[in-house]
Amino acid sequence: MSNITHQHQDLITIFNQCFFEKYNTLLVKGTDEPLYLPANETQKHSQLFFAHGFFASALHECSHWLIAGEDRRKLVDFGYWYAPDGRTATQQALFQSVEVKPQAMEWILSMAAGYPFRVSNDNLNGSETDAEPFKQAIYQQVKTYCENGLSERAETFRLALCQFYHTSPALEFEDFDIKTL
Repeated sequence: MSNITHQHQDLITIFNQCFFEKYNTLLVKGTDEPLYLPANETQKHSQLFFAHGFFASALHECSHWLIAGEDRRKLVDFGYWYAPDGRTATQQALFQSVEVKPQAMEWILSMAAGYPFRVSNDNLNGSETDAEPFKQAIYQQVKTYCENGLSERAETFRLALCQFYHTSPALEFEDFDIKTL
């Protein structure tokens, strides 16, 4: 990874330059929990809040937005169910099933930004689960994204990150090593 200092404000600027005009969406530094709020009668712009100014949180929330279709982008938090830290094994399995695609996208964006990616089980105080199947599923999803290509929005953002952070614009599956997860 590069020696660049990764500032959340850079991600805000890049995201907003890529998507504000066309999608009326702003990336915003939030506080505790990430949140997506679609535009409505009282809120002029859609807002994608990430937690505490954390760079990784911003990348992760961007990933959710990038994979969300038009209908999901009209729903608060994209219409996803979320239970906080302390989930049961059943709740954790459900969480992991919906987190494969966003975490795979986050890994791709992290590579574009020259930033280390870490799988997040996001359940420090809950039931333990075997993380290996989750890591394998993320790895396979990255392979699928590399083979099939990214959506227009995801590719726009990935390339903007590559340009800003001076990383290779090539999206090659061979660049992703499961041993790093």
